[in-house]
Amino acid sequence: MNARGPELPPARGPLSAALIGYLRGTGPLPGPAGSGDPCGDDPQLTLYLCYELHYRGFAGVPAEAEWDPDLLRLRAALEHRFLAALRASVPGHESLDEALGALLVEPAEGTGVTHFLCAEGELWQLREYAAQRSLYHLKEADPHAWVLPRLWGRAKAAMAAVEYDEFGGGRAERVHARLFADLMRDLGLDAEYGRYLDAAPAEMLAVVNLMSLLGLHRALRGALVGHFADVEITSSPGSRRLAEALRRTGAGAAAQFFYDEHVEADAVHEQVVRHEVIGGLLAQEPELAADMAFGIGATEYLEDRLARRLLADWRAGRSSLRVPLTRPDAPGQPRTARPIFP
Repeated sequence: MNARGPELPPARGPLSAALIGYLRGTGPLPGPAGSGDPCGDDPQLTLYLCYELHYRGFAGVPAEAEWDPDLLRLRAALEHRFLAALRASVPGHESLDEALGALLVEPAEGTGVTHFLCAEGELWQLREYAAQRSLYHLKEADPHAWVLPRLWGRAKAAMAAVEYDEFGGGRAERVHARLFADLMRDLGLDAEYGRYLDAAPAEMLAVVNLMSLLGLHRALRGALVGHFADVEITSSPGSRRLAEALRRTGAGAAAQFFYDEHVEADAVHEQVVRHEVIGGLLAQEPELAADMAFGIGATEYLEDRLARRLLADWRAGRSSLRVPLTRPDAPGQPRTARPIFP
């Protein structure tokens, strides 16, 4: 594991190029966030880099950069545009009960990413999915832990209990981020933290950036709880489909174990989050119900954007990644670098 942080990735436009130069000490900080799509590659990578300073940082970037006032101003400008775009795209009329109820109903048509992977996905598509999701799963539960100091009573106790499970229940080998790294190695992927940042498109960056945005702002604690509820409620059935897909395509035991573990664990977590985290927070701060509904809606909106990107690429027979992977020889075995796509 790289204790000094991953290398800074290549830029995706003028904004991220200027920020990377600033972090390397070779250029000035970029100016205001500007115009254009706030969910596009350049602003989403720039925001991701700002957030990553609060996680493991980057090789060669001093730890003090985390609280650089000028960087924080840039981050705030990017966050403002990102959050405004989400609020404009997420229906505001849905109540919390309606938002939660929708999550509890499995779509009859089964057109989502996990449905596709379960029914007809190939091993190369499962590898791409794992590479994309590694941006979150290698720090699984970390952005949600930031909400703990902002809760109290039932909500805090229940949230801490769920997080304790996510972090392995006190056993390092059971930490979910560690289990996902084992999954990646079983699929012939590089499990180094941050390895696939350059490969992931803006749609995946936005999914992870939402977690960091909500986790880092006390004012958005209700939305973070809504987001967390979405993750836990939808995880168990999706994980069951992914475990079946991995078995069908002949992936290794560690790859299957990660999702098998989530089928059981997240079925329990769903009940705790709905009844104790949400129920406890509503009892203390009922005015946060609309924020919780927004957290669910924003999560669904960004996951749907990512799903459309993945399925459009895969159904067209092309890679969903900006940098295609190399093909493994066999699950769990040493790999040689052979491009999947010409």
